[in-house]
Amino acid sequence: MRIGKIMLVLGGVALAAAAGAAYAAPADNQPTPKGWSYEIKDGKRVPKGNRVTNPDGSWREEVKQGNCVTIKEKSAAGEYKETRQCNGG
Repeated sequence: MRIGKIMLVLGGVALAAAAGAAYAAPADNQPTPKGWSYEIKDGKRVPKGNRVTNPDGSWREEVKQGNCVTIKEKSAAGEYKETRQCNGG
């Protein structure tokens, strides 16, 4: 009789833990917060900007933040350049 009660209690604890884990699991369809510089797609970080990567390893990315556009560029030689242009409005 005592073993039956112990098994019942352990089963209840396991059921509560499983329900809590399912509730705490992140949903894939939630958007990334606005202040973050990346999005999460398929469990990986992906920059929010429009990045174009060339075959030589260089890339150019444009990120819009309000009235401003930040252009980030990296050459194949590893030189990084970042410019920011804002339109008053």
